Amino acid sequence: MHTTLHKYFHWGAVGSLGLLIVWCVLWEMVIAPLKPGGSWLVLKAAPLLLPLYGVWKRDIYTLQWTSMMILMYFTEGIVRGWSDADRESAWLGWGEAIIVCVYFACALLYLRPYKRAAKKLAKELLDKVTVTTVK
Repeated sequence: MHTTLHKYFHWGAVGSLGLLIVWCVLWEMVIAPLKPGGSWLVLKAAPLLLPLYGVWKRDIYTLQWTSMMILMYFTEGIVRGWSDADRESAWLGWGEAIIVCVYFACALLYLRPYKRAAKKLAKELLDKVTVTTVK
């Protein structure tokens, strides 16, 4: 199940998650903070630290729930990219949305073979149960 392409999807997910953490910290502390000197909004990067180990270790469950959690960051990136008056901050918002898209695509493509295997196993089990109960 671990083909070369499959490994690229894993490393793409790890890399984009790490990049998103660094992106959020730099955005809110150095590049375009809401207040000079940084803001408390930098704490938005903290929840991204929780799944980092699980994504690194290829935990299927972690990759599944982070692919849904990360959509909050996509929403923030789109909203701030569209509405921020500061041009630099707006571009950072669009960048955040792009990084999230990369993570989302890599996580889903990494999980695809596992999902197929689970569906196949469930179908075989259902067929066994159906044959056994019909007789």
